[in-house]
Amino acid sequence: MLKQQLNFKLSQKLSPQQIQLMKLIQLPTQAFEQRIAQEMNENPALEGGKDEKDEYDDLSDDFDDTYEDDGTEVIEAEINVDDYLSDDETPSYKLSANNYSADDEEKQTPYASGTSFNQFLLQQLSTYRFDEEEEVIAKFLVGSVDESGYIRRDIQDIVDDLAFTQNVFTTEEKIEDILNKVQDLDPAGVGARNLEECLLLQLYRKTNTNSVALAISIIEDAFDHFSKKHYKKLIQKFNITEDDLREAIHEIEGLNPKPGGSYSGNTKMVEHVVPDFAIKIVDGELDLTLNGRNAPELHVSREYTNMLKGYKDAKDKSKSQKDAVMFIKQKLDAAKWFIDAIKQRQQTLFVTMNSIMHHQKEYFLTGDERKLKPMILKDIADKIDMDVSTVSRVANSKYVDTPYGTKLIKEFFSESMTNDQGEEVSTREIKKILEITISEEDKRKPLTDDKLAKILKEKGYPIARRTVAKYREQLDLPVARLRKEI
Repeated sequence: MLKQQLNFKLSQKLSPQQIQLMKLIQLPTQAFEQRIAQEMNENPALEGGKDEKDEYDDLSDDFDDTYEDDGTEVIEAEINVDDYLSDDETPSYKLSANNYSADDEEKQTPYASGTSFNQFLLQQLSTYRFDEEEEVIAKFLVGSVDESGYIRRDIQDIVDDLAFTQNVFTTEEKIEDILNKVQDLDPAGVGARNLEECLLLQLYRKTNTNSVALAISIIEDAFDHFSKKHYKKLIQKFNITEDDLREAIHEIEGLNPKPGGSYSGNTKMVEHVVPDFAIKIVDGELDLTLNGRNAPELHVSREYTNMLKGYKDAKDKSKSQKDAVMFIKQKLDAAKWFIDAIKQRQQTLFVTMNSIMHHQKEYFLTGDERKLKPMILKDIADKIDMDVSTVSRVANSKYVDTPYGTKLIKEFFSESMTNDQGEEVSTREIKKILEITISEEDKRKPLTDDKLAKILKEKGYPIARRTVAKYREQLDLPVARLRKEI
């Protein structure tokens, strides 16, 4: 049996303009510039630069909203062209995004260029005399060197790959022989298959002194003891004094564990950070500015409005003209929406960062990380009356230039804990105190996590040993045994 029912349903959906705004907000400065360039390429109704004219031409005549097709059919037009041509209600300054000077920020971003690390190694191979097969093997080995300078592959795998890809059938002994020549290339240590071999290759090139000879013996015969800093076992094994061991360790610490990273011509892509904000201290007060590259000069194309004017003045309005007007309307709407979205983006970025700046005012005035207050996304969202997701989009991808360096905004957010006085303090403050405590410890007897927990408790931060271990790992600090020095 069929029944008819009436149901009410309340739903919330984002409009295309809101989605566009959210996507623009999360873009950092460089990606935002690329997005603007893309939009200008796709939408000819959007133009860059300053619109010199203050007003559009006055086109106040009534527009005939009908047209005839084939002289018979009369269709009502859905477009009021006057909405796009009249300047009485929409002056040109409202159709442009230009709140900052074009000279506020240099728009040219430098990029590194030069010879790659592998090309640098191949150039050195030209100084050796190889037959045809040896040259193929040598170039294959150089091609197997990673960005750190290592060949992290088994010799047998290389033999198999040469047979399958280069049609070269060789032996492990021949590969080893040519690998020794590759390992003679600069920088020292290149072509090593592990850290131990890398360090030895560098030590072999040093002047043969007692400390260097001892360092070679330590790496060859007691690398495990050395890596775990079992210094007493090393002294007993080699029957040496602490001074002898200290000199040998000094030689080893001067080596480069990643020889490929030392090549100055390495052209690995480096991310260029462009600060989205700048905070300065002026007369003891904080001054926040938005990077001028986030406020481009955009306006709606005047040529498109002239096209509408021509259509309005035309006596005969054909179907093709109507289609052209529909196309122009879509492009003009898209251009206006995009300009409005940029303005809202500017306002959202500024309001959000301004609230963060005032919340962390003591830090920005002093630069002392111990002054950072506990702050989560909801704290800022409640202050500026925006959604947490909006604040997250701003914080996760934006940088701010401060008197103390360029910082990622999300670094200012941290959880809170209560100290022994009942005050809420930032976990960043605790980490900073932990870092200072470890830096000031006696490296001959480094502090264990238990001792660090006791010290922090004495300073008014009652946290458990496992929490100390977690914070220490987040600070990229090793355990006490690995911090020990002789």
